[in-house]
Amino acid sequence: MASTSLLKASPVLDKSEWVKGQSVLFRQPSSASVVLRNRATSLTVRAASSYADELVKTAKTIASPGRGILAMDESNATCGKRLDSIGLENTEANRQAFRTLLVSAPGLGQYVSGAILFEETLYQSTTEGKKMVDVLVEQNIVPGIKVDKGLVPLVGSNNESWCQGLDGLSSRTAAYYQQGARFAKWRTVVSIPNGPSALAVKEAAWGLARYAAISQDSGLVPIVEPEILLDGEHDIDRTYDVAEKVWAEVFFYLAQNNVMFEGILLKPSMVTPGAESKDRATPEQVAAYTLKLLRNRVPPAVPGIMFLSGGQSEVEATLNLNAMNQAPNPWHVSFSYARALQNTCLKTWGGRPENVNAAQTTLLARAKANSLAQLGKYTGEGESEEAKEGMFVKGYTY
Repeated sequence: MASTSLLKASPVLDKSEWVKGQSVLFRQPSSASVVLRNRATSLTVRAASSYADELVKTAKTIASPGRGILAMDESNATCGKRLDSIGLENTEANRQAFRTLLVSAPGLGQYVSGAILFEETLYQSTTEGKKMVDVLVEQNIVPGIKVDKGLVPLVGSNNESWCQGLDGLSSRTAAYYQQGARFAKWRTVVSIPNGPSALAVKEAAWGLARYAAISQDSGLVPIVEPEILLDGEHDIDRTYDVAEKVWAEVFFYLAQNNVMFEGILLKPSMVTPGAESKDRATPEQVAAYTLKLLRNRVPPAVPGIMFLSGGQSEVEATLNLNAMNQAPNPWHVSFSYARALQNTCLKTWGGRPENVNAAQTTLLARAKANSLAQLGKYTGEGESEEAKEGMFVKGYTY
């Protein structure tokens, strides 16, 4: 039976502890140790990373005005599902062709500041023989890399999952940095219909924190992604309550692991009702709930909040982002979309070489719409019916 009391067994993040945790991080120099003393303890905390200055610069570059992230880090299996939807076989050549289309879209860097890649893509060349990483850099787009190893069942939970991939992560992140990646992504999920249990939330938060610390130590800005799944019939207030507790746990453990907040990016879900809820929320309601959550849980030191779309339609994701940018925020509030940038583009391409230009034009139009939304200037005019179609899939995995 799902737990109705979230985090009862978890440590409660006391305000004084939270402030103390932030002061540790904000006062760390880039290449020294910090000695903290009080009546009870004498504690030495090592600086977050010898890459501190570079991490801050990378995070600020990605969180630059009018730009966001293109998430194209689907695993080969998930990419195969996308290709199958347009009648293409899941081969490396077909994956390469579509990824080439994406990274080489002329002028994409005007709207996109970072691109999350799957490992195959990080080491892959385009169909013209040029390294994907080099094409992105020429477009003024920072290459990133998905480093988690996917979700597996969490034994002892309410049929929930945990994210694997910490084993060997340090050596992998060092290699990814050498290959040209400058930021990383780790996605873990929390399911509201399944509880969520205190065990699952703590596991998610701790895994994200360990990954973030390891990534920073290798020079990669970690994208911290605690996704609250859309699955369920719950209302927007239930989503808010769960997200508030999850985010508290995440930032508690980030501080515990001496993660430098100025050198991370947060990739959360927007606060919306469950996808199967009878009550729908307007963009203004989504913005109000989500911004309240940000103000209550996210330190202003975090440079960028790069929202995932999570199965929303292309237009819905853009409208909600636009509503959040109608007033100044302490953070760069932007996007890190996969399907909400790629869906219409993929269908337009259809695997046909003669459609590449049209597909790239579609991608650029979608990216520009979200760029305008990041600036609070999106109107929604001229959007196709296809772009308004929802993409929620119950129990979606990738």
